[in-house]
Amino acid sequence: MAFSFFGKRDKETPEPEPTAPEFSQPESSKPRGFFDRMKQAVSRTREALSDSIGSVVALTREIDENNLDDLELVLLASDIGSVTTSEIITHLRERALRQGINDGAELKSLLKAELRRILDSVAHPIAHPSTPPEVIMMVGVNGTGKTTTTGKLAALYRSQGRSVLLCAADTFRAAAIEQLEVWSERSGVQLIKTRQGGDPSAALFDALTAAKARATDILIVDTAGRLHTKVDLMKELDKMRRTAERLLPGAPHQTLLVMDATTGQNGLQQARLFTEAAHVTGIVLTKLDGTAKGGIVIAIARELGLPVLYAGVGEKMEDLLPFDPGTFVDSLLD
Repeated sequence: MAFSFFGKRDKETPEPEPTAPEFSQPESSKPRGFFDRMKQAVSRTREALSDSIGSVVALTREIDENNLDDLELVLLASDIGSVTTSEIITHLRERALRQGINDGAELKSLLKAELRRILDSVAHPIAHPSTPPEVIMMVGVNGTGKTTTTGKLAALYRSQGRSVLLCAADTFRAAAIEQLEVWSERSGVQLIKTRQGGDPSAALFDALTAAKARATDILIVDTAGRLHTKVDLMKELDKMRRTAERLLPGAPHQTLLVMDATTGQNGLQQARLFTEAAHVTGIVLTKLDGTAKGGIVIAIARELGLPVLYAGVGEKMEDLLPFDPGTFVDSLLD
């Protein structure tokens, strides 16, 4: 059944410009090519989407039920997920029945609006403490790039004029402390550490005590790569949270889960279990440049109710971008 396509409609009000996420650089100080860097990072996903959407409907062809069925398959292939895809298609179908969808160009515009709606629904201001330090715990399984991301995040904050201290609380993985030492030297940020195999909570205690004494703006804590099946390790993470709270009420102020974008729906399942155990407040999505399934960003927002705050787009120190929903969506579909 075809929908009614060409009825006249009032011109829609343009969507407001997206606001910059917390900790992102002001527009005037963002490096030139910020949009281009995100566009390059999601190029594999964009090419897959563009090719598939192009095959769904020509730009001048009217939209019907079959087109929306085909679009549903395209969204599933990009790892947006069945729940989120079903919601998007339902909204597009309702719009088509109510007002019609003229052509492929309008379909793409409506799809962009749907993706923005989902991402904006989980955006929330970060509750920064009134006095420093702000404590940020980095969690996630081994192999996601957690320690590397910790170093890059320290460099990003320092480039914004903030004082930063790193805590090497991943005392279980061989060479994790040494790896973070390298990043602390690269970024010019001091590091508090203990011996390998030592007590992570003791390392956190020392680091938080030092951060308070030095009036450091931000303390970033690299934790062990805790497998969600290891109850004892999750208990250790909870112990670290209690240690932080005892020394500084309200800490940790943020708990960022580092996810590997290339793991797709498997990574989403890991994230779901982490959010239940670790009180995660936001996502850092690494290796976004290495996948054609960047739709996982949308699935994270819809199914976990969490914002992606930063995206890893390469191996260099500066290849960690503050995540902006509008830039991301435009990069995918423009």
